[in-house]
Amino acid sequence: MSAVTESRAWPAEGLARVPYWIYQDEDVYRREQEHIYRGDTWNFLGLEAELPEKGDFKTTFVGEMPVVVTRDEGGALNCFENRCAHRGALLCLKSRGNTKEITCIYHNWTYDLEGNLTGVAFRRGVRGQGGMPEDAKPESEAPRKLRVATFCGLMFATLSEATPPIEQYIGPEVAAKIRRVMKEPVRLLGGYTQVLQSNWKLYFENVKDTYHASLLHLFFSTFRLNRLEQKGGVVVGGEGGSHASFTMMKSDPSGDEYERAGMRSASGGYALEAPQMLESVDEIGDGVTLQILTVFPGFVLQQIMNSLAVRQVLPKGVRRTELVWTCFGYASDDARMTELRMKQANLVGPAGYISLEDGAATGFVQRGAAGASERSSFVEMGGRTVESNESRVTETSVRGLWQQYRRHMGL
Repeated sequence: MSAVTESRAWPAEGLARVPYWIYQDEDVYRREQEHIYRGDTWNFLGLEAELPEKGDFKTTFVGEMPVVVTRDEGGALNCFENRCAHRGALLCLKSRGNTKEITCIYHNWTYDLEGNLTGVAFRRGVRGQGGMPEDAKPESEAPRKLRVATFCGLMFATLSEATPPIEQYIGPEVAAKIRRVMKEPVRLLGGYTQVLQSNWKLYFENVKDTYHASLLHLFFSTFRLNRLEQKGGVVVGGEGGSHASFTMMKSDPSGDEYERAGMRSASGGYALEAPQMLESVDEIGDGVTLQILTVFPGFVLQQIMNSLAVRQVLPKGVRRTELVWTCFGYASDDARMTELRMKQANLVGPAGYISLEDGAATGFVQRGAAGASERSSFVEMGGRTVESNESRVTETSVRGLWQQYRRHMGL
């Protein structure tokens, strides 16, 4: 048993309580790097469409570990530490590019696109002097290689041989929801990055919280885009850490629970100067206007009307998170659909009409619970269990996150 588990006990109520020390403890954060990110989880790397050509590479992170993702000369995808075997310097300084080999800028050690050490400058010395001993094995400290799996054009990596196959890990019900959006080859449209002043788990909880959107996000309620009387549901999969929540088009115009309850509403006569931004096409044909999907520990897939994007949640310290958004469309999109997706991209991102408040809300929790490490949040909306549900007035997928988290962390 670790010092963390000896000194920190999970509340007796189980998944219905989340102790605030889980967002604040430096030892917990260090254990997460080992047991989650370098453990038996699949970590999202990006879209295959980001590496379309042989020789393409990108840099990203698995937890705090910098990694390089490449498409080698055989067309295979690879992932390895962004760390030179010599003195530990970063191998790739650019975020992306195309190359035939990778050279460390510090001492010019070279690597192929699979992460193999291929050359050591001055290994034999100069004019018979210096150099390495004959029995030196510099490759013994080579960058660690990660297993790579792809699913519907999404790239994932793991350091563990024990991590189950990717679709089994995601869970079949949630995997079906991924297929629904990733139904054909995609085309990149752009992206954003933002830094959140809160623990990574607070943002991951936020995207699993299925009913805050109609309360926190005024844009949703003002323009009646996401209201809890609309049909929808929550699907929980994998070990609990995968989920998909969805909302159907509103078909019953009678009544309004929001006005009757005195909540924020569509009253006030607000109107958009560019209402065409909210025009949408039921391109998948199932009437779902909004789907938010997650895979533990840091993958988010969104469909908000016709705005499609993936999000990568990256821990940057106990109280700091980086969020990477990549917007995309389908390769078959015509100019009109591309324009519609670009307009609706204003809904998301750091200053998005319906995403702006999330970073603030998670920061409020980080600050509000700063002096309450021995207290817990109350997570009983919709019950105390982890299961799929036809109602979105539930925290079942939040509890699912903690179910999988506790398994990995031994808590």
